[in-house]
Amino acid sequence: MPHAQQLLLLGTGQVAKAVIAEVAGTRRITATTRNPDRLFELAALAVDPLVMPQPFEEIIEPFATGSDVLISFPPDGQTDAILAPACSGARRLIYISTTGVYGKRAGTIDDTTAVDQEDERAQVRLKSEEIWRAHGAVVLRAPGIYGPASGLHLRLLRGNYKLPDTGSNMISRIHVCDLARIIAATFERNQMSANTYVLGDLQPCSQLEIVSWLCQALNLPLPESAPLNEVSPTLRGNRQVDSSRILTELDLTLRYPTYKDGYLQCLEAQPS
Repeated sequence: MPHAQQLLLLGTGQVAKAVIAEVAGTRRITATTRNPDRLFELAALAVDPLVMPQPFEEIIEPFATGSDVLISFPPDGQTDAILAPACSGARRLIYISTTGVYGKRAGTIDDTTAVDQEDERAQVRLKSEEIWRAHGAVVLRAPGIYGPASGLHLRLLRGNYKLPDTGSNMISRIHVCDLARIIAATFERNQMSANTYVLGDLQPCSQLEIVSWLCQALNLPLPESAPLNEVSPTLRGNRQVDSSRILTELDLTLRYPTYKDGYLQCLEAQPS
């Protein structure tokens, strides 16, 4: 039996956990954490946990060399510049970014759309993208990521969501399982045609549309609305993501191509 390709996960949040589930049994996986209290949690996922003490770049380099590496932790302005050189010997690198780098740009977003260089929140993320891209990473820019453990359905159930303004702004999203499948397929490609792609499902819609549908499915009243300047910056966008390029290149069909497909799975997974 051939030796399973090593996979190194830098960051072990919902995206990395979905990748673990997607490739289970086909790879040997090492997952990093800075918190020793997470060792048992990671071991329960059938991965090799790796606590990263300072200076952690010396720890990472031997694990990254020859491995596929997924980077999914949020940027802090420092860690990316430390870790990226240590991963220069990796077989492949994938960096998970966000469509938030398009800032105030509205309308259809695809791989040719210019980012919003003036948006302060985007600048740190763009700098991290540049660092990893310079070391050969493929950058995947994802919109709102959701799944059974994270998403709008849970915020509505908790009652801590307010509809941004009239809810007319358009949004895209991607189910975490589909994101994991895209990541796994990208690792398997010998070469990608570009170094940066946008991701999203096939049905961008208004915020009001998806909130109304979920409230009906959950038997909840519509939430109150709030002015855009009073909601999270992540809820102020007005974008429709066109991810056709990467889906065509990978010859991949989404398991949850619309919010209805994805959220039905999330609701069915909720404990009764």
